[in-house]
This record gives sequence, structure tokens and C-alpha cells, in this order.
Amino acid sequence: MATETHGAEETGGLVFHPMDQFNIKSLFGDGAISWYTPTNATLWMALTVVAIVLLMVLGTKGRAIVPTRIQSIAEMAYGFVYKMVEDVAGKDAVGFFPYVMTLFMFIVFANFLGLIPMSFTTTSHFAVTVVLAMLVFLTVTIYGFAKNGTKFLGLFWVSSAPLALRPILAIIELISYFVRPVSHSIRLAGNVMAGHAVIKVFAGFAAITVISPVSVVAITAMYGLEILVAFIQAYVFTILTCVYLKDALHPGH
Repeated sequence: MATETHGAEETGGLVFHPMDQFNIKSLFGDGAISWYTPTNATLWMALTVVAIVLLMVLGTKGRAIVPTRIQSIAEMAYGFVYKMVEDVAGKDAVGFFPYVMTLFMFIVFANFLGLIPMSFTTTSHFAVTVVLAMLVFLTVTIYGFAKNGTKFLGLFWVSSAPLALRPILAIIELISYFVRPVSHSIRLAGNVMAGHAVIKVFAGFAAITVISPVSVVAITAMYGLEILVAFIQAYVFTILTCVYLKDALHPGH
């Protein structure tokens, strides 16, 4: 360890690199990566889809009166998201339930699969979260104008404010609206990435005998926290989607 540390100091680097776990790698060889190259990211996204199908399709295939454990989990997830859509966005947003349910299940499964040792966390990449956030943004915007026409612009006009302040507030509301996909995507990717990086840092210190017990305890605590974060971040992303859908259905202040 002393030799490795000395060598790292000479090169000006670290013995371990917490961010290496987020590198995109080809599944076959070490050549250049193109848009069609199968990578660790595509593999784990595919496994996420397979896991969702196993739970929601095969797990509920029997539809027993006395549900199995898998069927109970699937029904709980269904009821949880349905109630979220109905309570936050309103009953007229239930038509978007399949889309919101798909978003929630993909994010929560991708987060939890990313906690498996030697796996890859797809939601730690902005390339994934930005696409998810932009789909929500475009869906809300297009549907908002399709349903309400120019009345959708009432979302940016704070009619309850003094008349002199309304133009200023309209500019602020407009900016905040277009910032939505940025904050929506960064919140998810940033939280997932930060937690995994911290775990990797603690794991790097586990090889040092003196602080190894402390490192193991820290890793265990962080892992437990990341299990909670994996669900919370999926919930936050989904509930914000419901809030944005409510704006499309009922614009105006």
C-alpha cells in the first residue's frame, strides 16, 4: 500500500478512482464506441426492462385471489403510482398513468439494479436522465398547448400579483419552466452518482488495516442510505412529472 501510495503521489493521481465505475465500456472488445455498439449501459438498461416484465407481466399472470409475493409487490406498485397520479395531477390525468407508471418502474429498477456489486447504474448518466426529463417536458408542453391552446400561456402569467410585477414574474416563470428538464435530470443523476462515488471512496480505504473497520461500517451505512435514495429519487422524479402534468391540464395561477 505504501508503494502504491508513493507511486500515486509521483504521478499526481489516486490509488483508486471513484468515477471509473461510471465509464461506458463496450461489451465486446476495447474498440471505439459508436451509437450501435452494445455497452454496459445498454446491457443494464435491457436487464431493467426484463426485470420489469418479469414482475409486472409474468408475476401477475395468474391473478390469484390470494396473491403471491410477486403479485402483491406488482399490485402495490400499481396502486402506489395510480394514487399518486390521481392525487397530484387529478382524475383527468389518469390517462397518463401508463406513461407515469413506466417512468417510475424503469427508474426504480435501474436504481436498485445499480446497487448490485459489479453492476452498472444507468441512471447515473445524464444521457439517460436527460432523455427521460425531456420526454416529460415535451409531453407536458405539447399536450398543454393541444388541450388548452393559448390559454396554456396562463401558466406564466401570475394574475394574482400586482399588474406592474406581472411582466417580471412572467419572465421568471418562463425561465423556470425551461429549466425544468435540467433540474429534473440533474437531481436524479447527481444523487445516484454521488452516493455510488462515496461508497467507492470508502471501499478504497477498506484495504488499510487501521481504518478498515470504520470503512466497512461506513460502507454498510451508505449502502443502506442508497437503498432509500434509490426509491426516493424514483418517487421524486415521478411526483414532479405528475406536478408538471397538472400544469398542462390546469394552467394558470
